[in-house]
Amino acid sequence: MTAPVLLRVEGPVAHVTLNRPHARNAITLELAAALHAALADAAERADVVVVRGAGGHFCAGGDFHEVSRLREEGPEALRPLFETFVRACELIAELPVPVVAVVEGVAMAGGFELVQSVDIAVVRDDAVLADNHANFGMIPGGGGSQRLPRIVGTQRALGHLLTGDRLTGAEAAAWGLVYRSLPAEEFERGAADLVANLTGKDRAALARTKHLVRSGLRGSLRDGLAAETASTLEHLAGEQAGAGIGRFTGRER
Repeated sequence: MTAPVLLRVEGPVAHVTLNRPHARNAITLELAAALHAALADAAERADVVVVRGAGGHFCAGGDFHEVSRLREEGPEALRPLFETFVRACELIAELPVPVVAVVEGVAMAGGFELVQSVDIAVVRDDAVLADNHANFGMIPGGGGSQRLPRIVGTQRALGHLLTGDRLTGAEAAAWGLVYRSLPAEEFERGAADLVANLTGKDRAALARTKHLVRSGLRGSLRDGLAAETASTLEHLAGEQAGAGIGRFTGRER
């Protein structure tokens, strides 16, 4: 059988590909577990992790056939599917490398929630993003009810979650939901340039910055500022920071 998630490492970049193109990369328990494993492996082998979907779509959300089958066995039979996917999304915040989503086609429901979980998302202008659970009499199960309001605010989050309206990539960028939206003819080059930019930077500095942002969002501003100062002082004592300062001061002469 074909693996539901593929991992390919090319130099400093790890490519994690959701690989169920016949189902627009819909999420099954097997895919969720494989995604978690691939992300963990990728972070150990590369400086940047890129997540995208096979076959021209990012991810259509949960696999309705699997959800229906598990539902017949009772609510507890569904728990591993949701908990495994949530763990994969949560893992992204803990990884010491940037995780970039490259989004085209559809990113619906769970796919939309995965986009919310990554560090940076770049999308095609004509991509279609939505939490469409409400359109099927369902509710978010992959973190969308918690992450979306933290990203776009309560009004936009509730408006979107309750209506199930669709967003284009360009609209998602305007909302601040994704980092950048690009026209189709510029998409692949733009995504590659973004990843190349990240690979050219000091891994330790990126890891510290990511950790400060992620951990700071879970605490108070006062605690976050104190953590930033402590991390900055520790980082500046290292050799890489010294080399960076030397390059900068050299240019100033």
